[in-house]
Amino acid sequence: MTSFCHLLLVLLLCFSIFQLNWRQASARREHSLTKGFLRLPLNQSNLVIQRPYNVPEKQRYSFVDGVHRLWVYKTDKPHSPISKTSPRTEIRIEGYDYRSGVWQFEAYGYIPRGTSGVCVMQVFGSSPPHATTLMLRVYNGSLSYYRAPVLVPNIYNRWFKLNVIHDVDSSNVKVYIDGALIYQAPGRGGTSHYFKCGVYAQNDCSYLMESRWKGIKVFLKKL
Repeated sequence: MTSFCHLLLVLLLCFSIFQLNWRQASARREHSLTKGFLRLPLNQSNLVIQRPYNVPEKQRYSFVDGVHRLWVYKTDKPHSPISKTSPRTEIRIEGYDYRSGVWQFEAYGYIPRGTSGVCVMQVFGSSPPHATTLMLRVYNGSLSYYRAPVLVPNIYNRWFKLNVIHDVDSSNVKVYIDGALIYQAPGRGGTSHYFKCGVYAQNDCSYLMESRWKGIKVFLKKL
């Protein structure tokens, strides 16, 4: 019995050390992502809600205890009477449109089970015929770069940390989940860009689409 207790104590100690080392390594990775970047002031006035034009904001968006909750239905109208685009409820980062430099978006995201066929984050702006430099979409629980490839196979019902770094001059965009680089892609040109997150219906979308966001930050790399 004594030897068993001793073994159990050793195992618990090893597990605690592993957890501590993992947290420290994760913190170092996350810190390194923003090292050399300047965090830009961001308040509610910078977070413009784009929603179906014929419903009040409170019927598609809420902000409670620091969490932005955005949802939209497949049958909703677009965000403007003259728009031909699909339904959306998105946060559009305003005041920090950019055309050069290295920019970074950071936030914690949450995708409820059942949400599918939807863009949850995008870097808007590109050269024709495209409209965006990056789209992160969810299909049946998987987070993907546009339709493919799949970046995270099971993204439902958990908070994840997202960092997107867009180097305009080098024409490169990198996607990090929980501090780890999971994908990088070439840029798509364009003369103006900005960040968006929320829900924007794509092909084969579910009837209800929802995402939640907190800790939204924008960074610019120091010269």
